[in-house]
Amino acid sequence: MPHKAAGKPRPPERDYSHRALLDKLGVKSGQRICVLGVEDASFLQELAARVPDFVREMPAKDADLIFLAAEEVKTLARMKPLAGAIQKAGAIWVVYPKGQKHIREVDVIAAGRSAGLTDNKVCCFSETHTALRFVIPLARR
Repeated sequence: MPHKAAGKPRPPERDYSHRALLDKLGVKSGQRICVLGVEDASFLQELAARVPDFVREMPAKDADLIFLAAEEVKTLARMKPLAGAIQKAGAIWVVYPKGQKHIREVDVIAAGRSAGLTDNKVCCFSETHTALRFVIPLARR
């Protein structure tokens, strides 16, 4: 596979910059979605338009997507119980502040691994926050 030259634009099918946030996050109509602590008004409005029955409390089980706001490292402890609440092909998106010293990407990744999950996608959630997706490793599905 040829190496992409620096500065050369991605082919249109690989360029995600024009996609809506919900599309980047993989949100589809009809999914079972849980939002825990994410208070971004535009995200919640767009989500309600696509998935009107999303919930704001701990899901019992079989969630397709869980969005967990993590403004502090201690919040990451919630990932372990949440890992049992997603279906086999589900995911947990951890939404955390960009460029902070009190909670860093390595902290988020370590918490996901401790919960038995693997990170497989990152997304710019907003100007101030990043989202990192965690899934059940393929070997355990």
